[in-house]
Amino acid sequence: MNTNSYPLICTRGVICFPGQEIVIDVGRESSLRAIENAQDNFNDKIVMFSQIHLDVENPGMKDLHSMGTLCEIRHVRRFDKFLRVKFRGIERVRMKDITEGDLSQLASVEMVPSVKQDETEEAVLLRMLSNAFENMNPGEKFMSKDLMIEISRGAGADYLSDKAVQTFPLTPERKQEYLNTPGINDRLTMLVSDMEKEKRMNEVEKKINEAVRERIDQSQKDYYLREKITALQEQLGEGGGVGKEAEDIRKKLEANPYPENIKAKVLEELSRYEMLPMASGEVGTIKTYIDWLMDLPWWQETEDNEDLNAVHDVLDADHYGLEKVKERIMEYLAVKQNTNSLKAPIICLAGPPGVGKTSLAKSIARALNRHFVKMSLGGVRDEAEIRGHRRTYLGALPGRLIQGMKKAQVINPVFLIDEIDKMASDYKGDPSSAMLEVLDPEQNSFFSDHYIEEPYDLSKVLFIATANYLENVPPALRDRLEIIELSSYTDVEKTNIARMHLIPKQLKENGLTEDQLIIDDDMILYLIRYYTREAGVRQLERTIASIARKTVLAILKDHETSIKLDKDLVKKWLGNEKVDYGKKETEDQVGTVTGLAYTSFGGDILQIEANRFEGKGNLNLTGQLGDVMKESASIALDFIHANALKYGIEPEEFDKTTIHLHVPEGAVPKDGPSAGITMTTALASLMTGIPVKSNLAMTGEVTLRGNVLPIGGLKEKSLAAYRSGITTILIPKGNVKDLDDIPEEVKESVKFIPVSVVDEVLENALVRPVTPIDPEEYKKKKAEAQKKKKEEVDHSLTGQNK
Repeated sequence: MNTNSYPLICTRGVICFPGQEIVIDVGRESSLRAIENAQDNFNDKIVMFSQIHLDVENPGMKDLHSMGTLCEIRHVRRFDKFLRVKFRGIERVRMKDITEGDLSQLASVEMVPSVKQDETEEAVLLRMLSNAFENMNPGEKFMSKDLMIEISRGAGADYLSDKAVQTFPLTPERKQEYLNTPGINDRLTMLVSDMEKEKRMNEVEKKINEAVRERIDQSQKDYYLREKITALQEQLGEGGGVGKEAEDIRKKLEANPYPENIKAKVLEELSRYEMLPMASGEVGTIKTYIDWLMDLPWWQETEDNEDLNAVHDVLDADHYGLEKVKERIMEYLAVKQNTNSLKAPIICLAGPPGVGKTSLAKSIARALNRHFVKMSLGGVRDEAEIRGHRRTYLGALPGRLIQGMKKAQVINPVFLIDEIDKMASDYKGDPSSAMLEVLDPEQNSFFSDHYIEEPYDLSKVLFIATANYLENVPPALRDRLEIIELSSYTDVEKTNIARMHLIPKQLKENGLTEDQLIIDDDMILYLIRYYTREAGVRQLERTIASIARKTVLAILKDHETSIKLDKDLVKKWLGNEKVDYGKKETEDQVGTVTGLAYTSFGGDILQIEANRFEGKGNLNLTGQLGDVMKESASIALDFIHANALKYGIEPEEFDKTTIHLHVPEGAVPKDGPSAGITMTTALASLMTGIPVKSNLAMTGEVTLRGNVLPIGGLKEKSLAAYRSGITTILIPKGNVKDLDDIPEEVKESVKFIPVSVVDEVLENALVRPVTPIDPEEYKKKKAEAQKKKKEEVDHSLTGQNK
């Protein structure tokens, strides 16, 4: 047979028979392209194939029935999002292949004409069809009189069989069987059989109706249709199905304390569910919605652990340090227990990656004996992720909040909202605005999800949010959060965490005993300082895990019995030291000052270098500095220039000098308001020629008047200075209150000097005091120099005149 290619349109349960016309709505993108391609390039010809599984969005050849229909597009009416198209069937076709055309998919098909069979048998079958129609009651007739007139007038059996099936109340699967059958008499035989079956079903239905009417009284009319379906299933021997499911749902509603509005909503949807035919696409949608309403926790609740001492013991067992964080959590839980209410700001744990925010939330759930669920908002852009989709959309689901509550199975879980600072917004809405209702204790008792459509009470949920950078949290959302900051761990804290938690965990996961791998505190500290660079302990745990794996290999391969870790073994297994922290200068130098920086890895020190050479008073800045640091450099230079005499510098030096200010590691972007006094000190040292103390570091911003402003991240910066061997740190006076957060081992080794003006900074930073220039003497000296220069010029002019 000849094979031709036509644009392909795939339908869900819709079949067009040869010689018949149907109207369907076309909205799928691939189908719209196929319609356009057929009109433009194939003389309105298109092939229509029905899907095997209706839920497949982009069906391939394996997802389609092999037999379809070649159709002609008779009329197209355009709407906003779909086309209403009238098709007329031409011929049965069998699928051979599907290819991707320039405009749409093309199906290679071969024509399958109807097969003429025994004429006598055909005539008998037509007569049987006519008699079956005449014997039907008026309300049972599903074929029109026009069709029967055509039969009596001798219309072609081929045409009549296809036309009768087109309007026959059959399932899509049965209609596909008719389409798969080219034999005319075979189709007529199937039609006679189906008509007889329909007649028998009508008779059974009549008996069922009579049985139902006897069983129900006047007060039970609302249940008539449900009883009818139940009786039908009994007669057909099909126990269960829709009727049994509906009955089970009603029993569950009665047996459990669902809210009244939920009961009413479920019963309303259940009535619609029972009325629909099983082949309807809406059946699954309604059943899914009912399941969500029934499966959500509406009253289920766990009992909190009221022993606050036991709660504190659990937090201590799971986390080393973090005393202020634990204290705040204990206060929060104590108030909740005392008032039996959680109407307080939502806790937000803020800090660098790896410091234990998520694990702390899990420990709180374990300590309270509550269920724990987590929702990550990293990269969420669609508001529907929070509030859910409208049920009118295909594939609609509730939002992540409701999904999390279903997973929790109780109304009072600990709900972790992770990465709240990493939400974004686009044309699909602003999810951070949707979170305002969730995190507001005054509103979340009536949280509205677009899919559920009924208010849901979130007031008993203990919400805990986490964030890395609070600057990325919208102000309105931050206003609803109580921020608890988790700063970087000190080396001592990391050592204790590794010894108490990380090493035992990795030994267990790798099947090792304490005797097989021995890591003392000095080696833990060595790993921390030279193989990790982080605020938390994630990289440290991965490093210990790598050592544990290599230990297992050595035990099994090299028959080692016990391994004690040392530096040589670490370098052999992990390679050379991977991290080089900033180091302090070994000797006092002119124009070089040690500054302190706060990074995503915690704190670090950096050297700020200044140099000068003959020029025209320019300032060169290098080191990939941000706008804030560039402004700080400009302010520092202008302040030193304006107070030059005070610091023993002749102002003319700035006019005939180009100054170069550099912050090393130029590939690393640097910005932030904390390098002002460091740059000022570097410039003062450069212009006065007085060296800066090498064992000293500083942090703080400066104003044009020479005032020192407070900064953030003092703990992390102090730890970096302590690790690098710095013994003295200059801090703004406004940061004295933050010294309480500095670990004791740091305060014992490092001297903190509060400063409020630049004069105090230079007094402590330079190796010797500056020698001011007296303004009056400078004016006299400048006047004498100008007078002398004028005399030289006059003398020169006099000599030229002679």
